[in-house]
Amino acid sequence: MHSRLWRLSGLFAVLVLLFSCSASKKVYHPAKKYARQVLQQDYTLLRNILEKKHPSLYWYTGKDSMDYYFNQYYQAITDSMTEMEFGWKVLAPLTNKIHCGHTSFGMSRGFNRWASGMRFASFPLFMKVWNDTMVVTGNLNRKDSILKRGTLITSVNSQSPVALINKLFGYMTQDGYAGNVNYLRLSANFPYYHRQVYGLSKKYTVGYIDSTGKAATASIPFYDPSADTLQKNRITPLTKMNRRQRKKQALLALRSLTIDTAQNTGIITLNTFSGGRLRRFFKRSFRTLAKRGITNLVLDLRSNGGGKIGMSTLLTKYISRQPFRVADSATVAAGSLRPYTRYIKNGILNNLGLFLFTRRKADGRRHFGFWERRIYQPKSNDHFGGDVYVLINGPTFSASTLFCNAVKGQPGITLVGENAGGGWHGNSGVMIPDITLPNTRLRVRLPLVRLVQYHHVPKEGPGSLGVPPDIYVGPSYDALVKGYDKKMEVIRQLIKNKATGKPTFSP
Repeated sequence: MHSRLWRLSGLFAVLVLLFSCSASKKVYHPAKKYARQVLQQDYTLLRNILEKKHPSLYWYTGKDSMDYYFNQYYQAITDSMTEMEFGWKVLAPLTNKIHCGHTSFGMSRGFNRWASGMRFASFPLFMKVWNDTMVVTGNLNRKDSILKRGTLITSVNSQSPVALINKLFGYMTQDGYAGNVNYLRLSANFPYYHRQVYGLSKKYTVGYIDSTGKAATASIPFYDPSADTLQKNRITPLTKMNRRQRKKQALLALRSLTIDTAQNTGIITLNTFSGGRLRRFFKRSFRTLAKRGITNLVLDLRSNGGGKIGMSTLLTKYISRQPFRVADSATVAAGSLRPYTRYIKNGILNNLGLFLFTRRKADGRRHFGFWERRIYQPKSNDHFGGDVYVLINGPTFSASTLFCNAVKGQPGITLVGENAGGGWHGNSGVMIPDITLPNTRLRVRLPLVRLVQYHHVPKEGPGSLGVPPDIYVGPSYDALVKGYDKKMEVIRQLIKNKATGKPTFSP
C-alpha cells in the first residue's frame, strides 16, 4: 500500500513538474532583449534561405543592390534588440527591398498570443491615404472636436503627407511597384504603422485645414487606452446565435450574392479564394443568374487577397469568353528546401511537392509544368455571357490578380476601380510556408513558385504595377465624407446608360 502511494505521489510530482514547465514556456516577455550575436545568427540564416530558395529575389532588385541591402541591415544590428525592434528596424525594411508582396515578416506566435485582445498606446488618428492626401476617418481621442472625420491633414510633426507616406511605405511589402495595396493598408490602420515606424510621442503637432479653409495646427496627445473610460464602460450587446446562424454569418463574410431586380443585375462579393465552400457557391450563384435571366454581373474583388489558384481558375471558367491558361511559366529556385527544411513550416511536405511536381528544363530552372501546360475551357453549363463589371483595388491580390489578368480585355468584361495590388507581369506564391528564425522565433513568408501571368506583359513599366482597371475610379473625398460607394455608383450609372442607350458614363 505504501509503495503504491509512493508511486502515485511520484507520478503526481512529475505531472506537476511537467505542467509547470509547460506553463513557464507560455510566459512571454515582450521586453526581452536578444544579444547582438543571436540576432546576427537569425539574420544570416534568413539571408542564406532567401538567397538559395526564393524564386524571385532579384526580379525587381538586382543582385548587387540586394547584396548592399543585406549588408546594410546586418550592420544595423549594433546592439541587443527586442523582438519588436529586430522585426521593424531590420526585417521589415529588408523584405520591402525584395518587392515581393508574399515575402513579409511576422511576429512570433508567442508575441501574438501575448498581444491578443490588448490595446496599445498609439498615434490617435485613423486616416484615408492616397497620393499626397490624408483625411481623418476616425479619432481615438473621442473628446477631440477639431480633428474629426473629413478633416484634411497637411502635416504630422512637421512632416508632409508625401514624406509620411514614403517613409511608411519603406516598411511595407508590395509586388514590384504596385504600391496601391499599401495606401489601403495605411488607410485601414494608420495608428499601427505610425507607431511601429516612428515610435510613440506624448504630443503630436498636426497641421490641418479648418472649417473655413484656412491652414491651422493643433497639439494632440497620444491615444492612451488605459484612460479611455468610454471604451472601458462600453457594453456591446450580445446577439445570441445558434451554431447554424454563426456558420451562415461567417460564410456571408467571405462571399455573397444579391440581386438588384431594378437593374437586372447580380452582385457577387467575393473576399477570398480560400474557404467559403466556393465550389458550391459558384455553382448555385451562376445557376441562379441563369434561371433569372440576369444580364449584368458586378463582381466585387476589392477585399480579395487571393487564396487557392484552383478556385480562381474555376471562377474564370464561369466568366471567360475564351480558353486560357493559369500561367506562361511557373518556376522554382530549387528542387528542395534542404539544408533548411527544419526552419520552414511543413518543410518535408513542401520538399515532396517540389520533387514530385517540378522538372528541370533547358533554361536551368525547375518548372511547375501543371500550371504552364493545361488549357482551361469556359464552362458550358451556367456560363455567364452577359456584361461583367469587376471591381478591383489595392487589396485585389495574388490569385485575384490571376483572374483579372485572364479576363481583362475580353468583350463584355470591364475592370473598374484602381490598380490591383498583385503584379500584372507576375508574382511569387502558390506554396508560401513560413520561415521561423530559431532564436527570436520571428517569421518570414517564403513563396516558392515564381508565376508569370498568362499572355504576360513585360516586367518593366506597367508590368511592374498591378493589373490596371479599364475604367479608373479613384478615392473620392465627397464619397468619404458622405459615406457612399463611388465605384459602385459608377457601375450603376454604366448599366443605366447602357439600358437607355446613352453614351458611356465618364467618372
